[in-house]
Parts: sequence; C-alpha cells; structure tokens
Amino acid sequence: MSDQQPEPFDATGDEFDAIVDAETDRDPDLAVIEAGSRTLRTQAGPPQGDQVPRRPADPEVDKALRDIEQELAGRWGETKLEPSVSRITALMDVLGEPQRAYPSIHITGTNGKTSTARMIEALLGAFELRTGRYTSPHVQSVTERISLDGAPIDPERFIATYQDVKPYVDMVDTAQEYRLSFFEVLTGMAYAAFADAPVDVAVVEVGMGGSWDATNVIDGSVAVVTPIDLDHTDRLGTTAAEIAGEKAGIIKQGATVILAQQPVDAAQVMLKRAVEVDATVAREGMEFGVASREVAVGGQLLTLRGLGGEYGEVFLPLHGAHQAHNAAVALAAVEAFFGIGAEHARTLDAETVRSAFASVVSPGRLEVVRRSPTVVLDAAHNPAGARAAAEGVTESFGFSRLVGVVGTSADKDVKAVLEAFEPIFTEIVVTQNSSHRAMDADELAAIAVEVFGDERVVVEPRLDDALEAAITLAEEEAEYSGAGVLVTGSVITVGEARLLLGRD
Repeated sequence: MSDQQPEPFDATGDEFDAIVDAETDRDPDLAVIEAGSRTLRTQAGPPQGDQVPRRPADPEVDKALRDIEQELAGRWGETKLEPSVSRITALMDVLGEPQRAYPSIHITGTNGKTSTARMIEALLGAFELRTGRYTSPHVQSVTERISLDGAPIDPERFIATYQDVKPYVDMVDTAQEYRLSFFEVLTGMAYAAFADAPVDVAVVEVGMGGSWDATNVIDGSVAVVTPIDLDHTDRLGTTAAEIAGEKAGIIKQGATVILAQQPVDAAQVMLKRAVEVDATVAREGMEFGVASREVAVGGQLLTLRGLGGEYGEVFLPLHGAHQAHNAAVALAAVEAFFGIGAEHARTLDAETVRSAFASVVSPGRLEVVRRSPTVVLDAAHNPAGARAAAEGVTESFGFSRLVGVVGTSADKDVKAVLEAFEPIFTEIVVTQNSSHRAMDADELAAIAVEVFGDERVVVEPRLDDALEAAITLAEEEAEYSGAGVLVTGSVITVGEARLLLGRD
C-alpha cells in the first residue's frame, strides 16, 4: 500500500465543494462563522424544517461523528482523483455486493442532479416504495449524503454503518496501491446502508463524470442525464461532446435513458452509447417535457407531459425554469422505472404525483432563508448554474434592488459566473468561505471590478461581515420593499451562510 498522491489528478470539482473542511476542530475559520452567526440568527428568525440535519444533541454521538469525519478527511479528499473503479469494486466484493440487493436509478449531468434526485425520491416515496438516496456534496452535514425514506440518515446510523464497513475498508486499503478515497468510502457506506435498511430502490447521483465514478458499480435500470455543460474540463474534456462521452458511461445494457435537453453534440454521443448497449432513450422535448408553467406563490404551477400522458396542476415549491425541467426529467425517470412508456401508455396516479412534487425541498437552490429584506441562497458555482439562478431570481422575485454575496472556489470560471450575475446585481459583496480551496477575497474582488466596475464592488473577507454588509445595503431600499440579497458562488459558501442565518 502507498499513500502517494498521483499528481495528475490533484484538482477539484463542483460536486466537491463541501468536503468536511468546515469543522471547528480542523478549520479555525469556522469559529469565526459560529461566532458571527449569533447576531445573524437573531435577525433571521426561527429555523424551519428543510431536511438539513443538525449536529447531534448527544455529546458522545457528536464526538463519534466528528472522529469519523476526521478519519475520512485523512483520506484522499474529493479533490484528488484516480480515474478507476478498481478500489470501489474491491470494496463491494468484500462487502458481498450490497449494491445488487435493490434496483437503482443512476443520475449524471452537469447541473440539476441533486434537485432531480430529490424529486425522484419524493415520487417513489409517494408510491410507497422505500428509498435510499445518495447525493453530493453536502450543504452542512456529511450525513445529508445518505438518505433513507426521504430523510438524511441519523448520526447514530451513520456511525454504525461506518463501524460496520471499516474492517473491510482496511482490508481493501492493504491490498490496493492507493487507499480508498473519502468519496469511495462514503459510496460503500451508502450502498451498505441501503442493503441493510433494506430499500426498494436506490437513487444515486454520480460524484463526477460517469464511467470511472465510484458510484458506477451499480447497474441502474434507469439512467438519467441532466443538462451537460462545460465544467471539470481538466477532468472530463473541453467540449460538451467529450464530457458527454465520460458521463455516458453510466448507461448500462438494456437500460432506459432519460435525457434532458442537451447540446446537439452531447446528445449525439449519448444516443450513440444507447445504441451500443441496446438502451431505450426518452428525450425531453420529444417523448416528455414541460407542457406549461406559471409562477406561483412559493414556487410554480406546472403541466408536465410524461411518457404516458399529461399531469396538470402540479405545484412545485422551487423557483426557476430549470427546476421545472428537472421535474419533467424526474417524472419521466419514475415512469420508466415503473415500466411506463410508448408500449405501455398509461399514467401514474395524478393526485399522488401532485402530492409528491408539492413536498419537494432542495436546500441551497434559490432557497429563501430570511425576509425583510429577503435573503436567498443558491449554490450556483459554474456559468450554466449561475445563468439559471439569475433567470430564476429575476422571474420569481422581481427585486428592484438585489445585492449579491459571492464566495467562490479558486478553480472555477469565476469571471463567467460573475458575468452571469452582473445584470441582476445592483451591488456585489465579495467574500470567501472557510475552505482552503476558496478564492481569496481580494483576488475575487479584482475580477469583480472588471465585470461590475469599482463603484459596485464591496470587499468583506469574513462571510458574516459580508452578509451584514449586504443586508445593510438592501435595507437602504425604503421599508425593504423590492430589496433582496442573493448568496451564491459555492456550496460551502451557501452552507456556511445557512449556519450564520440560523438554519442549523
């Protein structure tokens, strides 16, 4: 066994913004966040239920969870990759192939994967199936990544699962050239927890790419591909077609592929892969899609065209046209799972579908966490995500004055992200989160000045100060009317803002 890190793969990715960097005992910057949160929590009002787990109340459980997070953090982080499924395959083998104990729906794409996974989970649960959901990154707690029956796994079960798999992890570590990574261990834990539950179906989001992603030891009967755009170009390729080639690796023999609207070259790659493995393809805009949508209080009202027919008056409590398209993809995926398609033209029970969508939450995705002035969080961290967030904010909120709080990772196309937000931000407060991967606030400010001009840029390196500055700017609007704050740029920035604003 070797602890050597292969240099060609020492880089980062969008799904990896929330590795366990933000723990007080490892990152002293979080102490600043926790101290600053006391004032902002009071301003924000009481927290509301949102499926983001809190730290355990039992000190012993909390310590055990932190110890596990420390152990996991000592492994290859999610920013170090070796493109192979050899280690996770070895772990599955010694665990007795737990991922074969249930059918799976596998999700890849560039943006929208987690929200789509949550919608699929809600639909399956509404039809009385026990679900397991594996998504990344986490917003505030690592336990969010593994969900059972629509709720994050509780800390005690997370700890027990880790203790169960650890001897097998150690066994694989000894036999492999490189130890299992943080993400590989969590993937093994998720698959083991799902088998132990047991679940009726697993909803699994890839970490990055597809072919060599650690999740790709499952045989998903349904493969979902959300919109593909340029991101992780150092890993996946510099064109949409190259990225699609890697992501197409989750399409298995005889599967059904649910394909969101894609760039033409990406769609061609996906269709070619489907032909090669005799998979059936359903395309958004052809076999399914959004028939109509209108903005509603707290979300939007949809008519969705599924594989078997239309579902009208579907209320989705999420904002933005992109979430409507995610809903159409999720519905088609569940229909395909139940065998609904061209050969079996029927629909799911419409009332059950409506009830499921009405229950969906997606923390950190155009999420309102405070009023007067309104504070919205969105984890957009690449240009496509930023464009979708900007369009969603404009459509759903209609702010006359919107102040941005932006903290990004250093490896992103930051200028393009800022350019997407420039038309909607009156001012921008640039800051940085507690991650070692965060772009320095002064460096970010220099890019922001290029995009916004010097007069519209405020620099506050501490996130708590940045939030207070943005709220103060927004409050300059008379009686808060028409004013708002959007916090964005990174999952870590959003997660820490949630903590500061009392949502944990």
